[in-house]
Amino acid sequence: MSGVKKQNSAAQAWLIMYNVAMTAGWSFIGIGVVSHLYKHGTYKGLYDQVEKQLLFFQTSAILEIFHAMFGLVRSNVMLTTLQVFSRVGIVWGVIQPVVQVHDKEGIPMVLIAWTITEIIRYLFYTFVLLGVTPKVMLWLRYTLFIVLYPLGVTGELLSLYYSLPHVQKSGLYSLYLPNNLNFTFNYYYVLLGLFPMYIIFFPQLYFHMFAQRKKSLSPPAKKQE
Repeated sequence: MSGVKKQNSAAQAWLIMYNVAMTAGWSFIGIGVVSHLYKHGTYKGLYDQVEKQLLFFQTSAILEIFHAMFGLVRSNVMLTTLQVFSRVGIVWGVIQPVVQVHDKEGIPMVLIAWTITEIIRYLFYTFVLLGVTPKVMLWLRYTLFIVLYPLGVTGELLSLYYSLPHVQKSGLYSLYLPNNLNFTFNYYYVLLGLFPMYIIFFPQLYFHMFAQRKKSLSPPAKKQE
């Protein structure tokens, strides 16, 4: 949700409820992450600790596509779809089905980066919808990404990398000939193809956020007398 439009009361109430719920959900995930790391002193078993909550709240972000589609927010529908499914795809297409990835170092990187990012993002949107945006929230929204985006992307790439041998060996989501559809599909090569996609699109998104940061945090230009 890149912007919030003036809404009728029902639409605004829904958006506020959605953002509050997502803030609470990701906060719950964050508590689970911190609790596990503090209690066990290791990231082993961390994914199992928060799996259900992660799957639910990350998948719930699909609603943001409909928010953009129906004009509730000023987001571009295609861009929102790509952003949402990049995360949902990693969760359901790599992390959840490949258990060998669960105890790898990419998981804590992803969980820490995603959790902090989403708590700040949804809380920021809640304040915007309420018409009150504290300066600290504005600063956090357009500053923490400098560290969190690379951390999250690194975690995603590591998860992809560690999943490859297991996907290749198991034939996960792949379809081989002969079959009734007379069609072949190799999921292993789909995952391989994601690596250049990261190289192409991540710098664009990252530097776009720097442009947004400059625009949002720069003091308003003084009017000439």
